[in-house]
Amino acid sequence: MDPKNPNTRENYRQTQDDTIKKLSHNRVFAAEKNKSNKKHLIGKIIGLVAVFMVGIGLAYFGRIYFAAMTTARQAYHGSGKTSAAIAQNKPVSILILGVDQGIEGRHDRGNSDTMILVTMNPQKKQATMTSIPRDLLVDVLGDQGKYYMFRVNSAYQVGGSKAAQKTVSHLVNAPIDYYMEVNMQALESMVDALGGVDVNVPFSFTYNTKFKKGKMHLNGKQALDYSRMRKEDPKGDYGRQMRQRQIITQIVHEGMSLNSVNNYRKILNVLAKYVKTNLTFNDMMTIAMNYRGCASNMQSGYIHGHDAWIGGASLQVASTKELQRVSDLIRSSLGLPKQKLKNEETRQNSLQKGLKWSDPTAFENYVIYSQHSDTIAWDGTN
Repeated sequence: MDPKNPNTRENYRQTQDDTIKKLSHNRVFAAEKNKSNKKHLIGKIIGLVAVFMVGIGLAYFGRIYFAAMTTARQAYHGSGKTSAAIAQNKPVSILILGVDQGIEGRHDRGNSDTMILVTMNPQKKQATMTSIPRDLLVDVLGDQGKYYMFRVNSAYQVGGSKAAQKTVSHLVNAPIDYYMEVNMQALESMVDALGGVDVNVPFSFTYNTKFKKGKMHLNGKQALDYSRMRKEDPKGDYGRQMRQRQIITQIVHEGMSLNSVNNYRKILNVLAKYVKTNLTFNDMMTIAMNYRGCASNMQSGYIHGHDAWIGGASLQVASTKELQRVSDLIRSSLGLPKQKLKNEETRQNSLQKGLKWSDPTAFENYVIYSQHSDTIAWDGTN
């Protein structure tokens, strides 16, 4: 380079300036790159934490899922086939049987202490819950055939859940797709697993536990006592049914809440030990996901019976009009057309003479006629 040549000096300065600019640019680029790397690293860390948390959540709920599946398999007593009706979101009916083995010293099969017929229609988002009085006079049907006229709760005694399904189905002229058999001891254990339930006691009474009119928080034993008392209730068995529905409603409410997730193992243990059903695990999961809208529009009621003394036994008889009302309600809920009810119960009603269904006094002149006669009273043998 010639220092005396101005062009050469100018070229040199320009070269130096360009070099400085490049170095500055590289420093900026390097700084931005380092900054970008730091951001990328932070993003990776956040992503790993998120994946870790999701993994923990999946593992936790996976445990719940597989524990629930195991419980359902223990409770399941059926053919092993997933219901096409439930898979297609069609209306279904479930007979809930509260059986009383082990309660109050009983150790045999026992009777169905509670009978509630539930229907669910996901298209209409409607459901019904109909209680059936335990002493209602019905044509008892069993696996081996006909047992004839007696209390509806005896159907379980003579033929288990299948006999109870067949008897109630024939009574209301509607198909009963599923059953859920619940040992009454489950009610006590379930309420305890949920941390208790809140009820509004309609009047003060004592049945092992002292109940005071108004709001009360009940533990398992208290809830069982509350749902079993009958003799002190001015409404008799109907009042008892109402209190049972109170407890069941509260169990469903608490069971659907997030608070119960912490107690899921206790709840599943109760279900595995005390519940039998012909609903598969997939059936239950589909109902939980696709039929949940039915719970927001549930019609609750019962079959109204009339007290009667027949052969020295205290029973209840339902008028043909009342049975037709219930049949229409259930068939409509299932999306079926109404049909005129024609069964042994309506036949027996048609043969009675001098009955006044509007008179609250117990019937003493209700006669059960033989299966093949409209004039000969039944002597208790087939």
